[in-house]
Amino acid sequence: MPSTPPAAEVLRLADIGFADATALLARHGLELIPAPDGAPIPGSYWGDDEAGVIGHCVHARKDTPVHSLLHEACHLLVLPADRRATVHTDATDSIEEEDATCYLQIVLADALPGVGRERLLADMDAWGYSFRLGSARAWFERDAEEARALLVARGLLPA
Repeated sequence: MPSTPPAAEVLRLADIGFADATALLARHGLELIPAPDGAPIPGSYWGDDEAGVIGHCVHARKDTPVHSLLHEACHLLVLPADRRATVHTDATDSIEEEDATCYLQIVLADALPGVGRERLLADMDAWGYSFRLGSARAWFERDAEEARALLVARGLLPA
């Protein structure tokens, strides 16, 4: 098993380009809006290079980690449409929605060429996502039934 990359070495949008990420988000009714290098990212909850959300738009720079882009996009996808329209920066305070967001970002990573769930799981661990079982993989494989059920109930995953 490959070692987990340090946080500085997580996959970034510059590594995969914007085209595939833009197409993936568009398939789900979201828009990816590039922010200029070094500029603040609109709607970013954490600041720095982290993706931001405003309405149905995800904002990111070339140095934004792919896991951050997917996480923020999945926050929007998990939300009911009426709540999505009003989102600015902070998508949810619901633990259930946060868990569903993490689950969905892992699933959607397989739809991005050059990413995939294996890399995303490693990057999530490197970045410091915390899960009861100690790793994103352990949580995804053994402790995410409720997150998956919420995604199925909202029509985001097949039953």
